[in-house]
Amino acid sequence: MRTVNLESQKNGTMSKAKEKSVKKRVIEEDDDQLPIFDKDVTEKKAGEEEDADLSDSEESMFSGLEDSGSDSHDEEEDAEEGDDEEDDDDAVILDEILTTSSGETATELPATDKNTPTQPDEKTASKQKRKKGEGVAMDDGGEQGLITTRHGDEYENDTSDEEDIRNTVGNIPMEWYQDYPHIGYNLDGKKIFKPIRNKDELDEFLDKMENPDYWRTVHDKTTASDIRLSDEQVDLVHRLQKGQFGDVNFNEYEPSVDFFTNEVMIHPVTNRPQDKRSFIPSLIEKEKVSKLVHAIKMGWIKPRKPKETTPQYYDLWAKEDPNAILGRHKMHVPAPKMRLPGHEESYNPPPEYLLTEEERMAWEQQDAEDRKLPFLPQKHSCLRAVPAFSRFIHERFERCLDLYLCPRQRKMRVNVNPEDLIPKLPKPKDLQPFPTTMSLVYIGHTSLVRSISASPTGQWLVSGSDDCTVRFWEVNTGRCMKTLEVGGAVKSVAWNPNPAVCLVAVCFESTVLLLNPALGDRLVVSSTDQLITSYEPPEEDKEQAVTWALSEGPEHDNGHRLTLTHPKAVKQVVWHGKGDYLASVMPDNSSNLQVLIHQVSKRRTQNPFRKNKGLVQCVSFHPLRPYFFVATQRYVRVYNLIKQELTKKLMTNCKWISSMAIHPGGDNLICGSYDCRLAWFDLDLSTKPYKMLRHHKKALRGVAYHKHYPLFASGADDGSVIVCHGMVYNDLLQNPLIVPVKVLKGHQITHDLGVLDVTFHPTQPWVFSSGADATIRLFT
Repeated sequence: MRTVNLESQKNGTMSKAKEKSVKKRVIEEDDDQLPIFDKDVTEKKAGEEEDADLSDSEESMFSGLEDSGSDSHDEEEDAEEGDDEEDDDDAVILDEILTTSSGETATELPATDKNTPTQPDEKTASKQKRKKGEGVAMDDGGEQGLITTRHGDEYENDTSDEEDIRNTVGNIPMEWYQDYPHIGYNLDGKKIFKPIRNKDELDEFLDKMENPDYWRTVHDKTTASDIRLSDEQVDLVHRLQKGQFGDVNFNEYEPSVDFFTNEVMIHPVTNRPQDKRSFIPSLIEKEKVSKLVHAIKMGWIKPRKPKETTPQYYDLWAKEDPNAILGRHKMHVPAPKMRLPGHEESYNPPPEYLLTEEERMAWEQQDAEDRKLPFLPQKHSCLRAVPAFSRFIHERFERCLDLYLCPRQRKMRVNVNPEDLIPKLPKPKDLQPFPTTMSLVYIGHTSLVRSISASPTGQWLVSGSDDCTVRFWEVNTGRCMKTLEVGGAVKSVAWNPNPAVCLVAVCFESTVLLLNPALGDRLVVSSTDQLITSYEPPEEDKEQAVTWALSEGPEHDNGHRLTLTHPKAVKQVVWHGKGDYLASVMPDNSSNLQVLIHQVSKRRTQNPFRKNKGLVQCVSFHPLRPYFFVATQRYVRVYNLIKQELTKKLMTNCKWISSMAIHPGGDNLICGSYDCRLAWFDLDLSTKPYKMLRHHKKALRGVAYHKHYPLFASGADDGSVIVCHGMVYNDLLQNPLIVPVKVLKGHQITHDLGVLDVTFHPTQPWVFSSGADATIRLFT
C-alpha cells in the first residue's frame, strides 16, 4: 500500500509541477525586470501560486544559461531519456523522506522522476533554507542529511545570487565589452551591468599599500569582479610556475602498470558487470523505430527499389536545339555502303581473277591505299580447306581502338583558307635595296678570319685572322693594301667610327694595339698622330689595371701607335660612337676584371663594375645615350654610365649568347646565340624578346645592323648569311616590321665553322662576311 501511495503521490506532484511550469513561463514573459528578494514579492507570489516552489522560480530567473533551476518538466524529459537502474532505491529513499518530514515539507520537495539524484546540491539546499527553514548540512562524516532549523532571518545566511554574475556571453574575448557598461545578457535579454569600479590610480596605490591581501587578489574579466585567492590556490599557482604537477599528492615517478602483456589472459582486464542498458532496449530507439514504422505505413518513406540490371544508353544530342549551329547539322552520319562481293572474293574464283606472278609482285610493292583489292584472290579446292582469316585479331584490335579513341564530342570544323594563316608580309621586291649577289672575294689570309670592320668612309676594310696578321683591303677593288703581323691570333678588330680619327683597335692574346694604317686622307692621318703624341702624363700616376705604352722605332713605322697590356686574354674590342672611348672584354668567371673602358685621349683605364654577374660574352655602347650593354650567357644588362646603375635586364630565352648589335636608333637590339636563335628586343616594349627568329640551322656567330638602311644580317655556322628587312617606326604604337629577304651563300664550311663575322658597309646596302675558309666576301 505504501508503494502505491508513493506512486500516486509522485504522479500528483508531476502534474502539479507541469501546471506550475506553465504558470511560471507566463509570469516570466510578463515580468520585464529582475525580481528582487523581498518579503512582499515572496508573499504575493506565494498567494498566487498555491503549491509552487518559489525559490525554484527565483533560482531560474537569476541563474545563467547553463543552470535553470529544477524545472520539473525538463526533468521529466531527462528521466525518459535516462536509465531505469535506480528505480527501487529512489522509491525507498523518497519513502523515508516522506515519513520523517512533515506533510507540508513533502509537498514542497520538487517532483522527482526516475533518474533525479536524491542528494540535493548546494543551491537546492539554500533555496529550501529560504523557503521553509529547512537546510542541508554536512556532518563530520561528510554525509548529507535533512535537518530542521528554527525560523530566523531568511537573509542571515543568504548567499546573494547577485554577486554571482554568470558569464553569459560565451567563450569570447572580454575586450569586446571593455567600452560598454554591461557584460552580456540574461535569459530575458536584459543587460547584465558591470559592478561600478570608481578606483583611480591613487585608490589603487592606497589599496596596494594598505590591503594585506592585495598581492593575492586577481581581477576576473568574465564577471568583472576581484577575487581573493586562497592559500591552496596560491600554492597551486606556485607549483605550476615551477613546472610541477598541480596535485600535491601526485607521484610522477610511480611505477607504470602494464595492463596488456604478451601473455594470454583468462579473465578480462576489468571485472565490472555489464550495464543494464546493454540488455534493456532503449526507449529512444523504440520511439525512433515507431516513428519510422508509422512513416512507412503512411507512405512517406518508400522502400528501396531493386536496381535495374539492364544497361542504360543516353542520346548525347537528344535535346539539341534545332535552331543552334550544332542542331542544324545532320546528326547521324551513316557508314559508307560496302561494295557487294564479286568473284574475286570466292574461295574458288575463276582463273581470270587469279593474279599472275608479275601482278602479285606489283600488288605487294604498292601502298595499301593504292591497291585495287585489299587482299589477294586465292583458289581452294573446297570450303573446308579455306584457312582462318589471318588478320582477324589485328582488325578486331583496330576496331576497338577506333571505338575507344573516337571523339565523344562533335567538333565544328572551321573552314579556313590556308593562305589566310600566313601573315601578310610585303614582297621582297618592295623592300629593296638589299644585298643579293656576291660581288667580291678578298683572298689573302691563310687561316680563319675571325673579325672584320669597315672604315667610317666605306673605302677600307680591316680583317683579323688566326694566321696572326691584320690585313687592310680596298673595298672597291679587293686589293690588299697592307699586312701587319702581330704576336698572336687576332680575336677582334674595330675601326674607330669617328671619321676625323684614323685608328684601328686590334686585340690578340692579352694585348690591345691601336694602329694608324695611314690610309685615306693624309690630314686625318697626321692629325691622329699629333693627337697621340700631344698627350702629357699627369703629375701623379695612378695605378691602373692596364699598362699603356707608346710604340717607337720599327713598330712605329709599321703603324703601331699605342699598346695596352691587359692582365688576361682579351676577346673583344669595341669603340664608342664618339671615338675616344674603347671597351675591351676579358671573359673570366673568377675575376671582377671582365670589362674595362679605356679613354685614349687621357690614356686612362677604369673598371666600371665592382662585380660581374656571369661570364661576359660581348659588350656594346649605345649609339646616342650614355648606356652600356653587357651580354652574359643568358642575359643582357643595360647600365646607365652617368647614374652608375642597372637600368634593364633583358631575358633572351637563349642558352648561350654569341653576339649582339644595337639599332642606330638605340631602341632595338638583336642577339645571336649558339642555339640557332636570333632574338629581337624592343627596349620600349618589354624585357623579353619581341621576335625570336630561327632561320639558321646552326649556331649564330655574328649579327649586325646597317647604319642607314632598315637592314640587319646574321651569319652562322651553316655557311649562310641571312639578310632581313627590319623597319623601326617612329610611331610607338606600331610594331617593328621584320621580314627575311635574302639568304646569301658562298662560304665553305671548314672544321664545322661557317661565317664568323658580318658587318655592313657604312653608306651602301652592302654586307661583308668573313668565314672559316680564310676568305672575306662582299655581297651587293
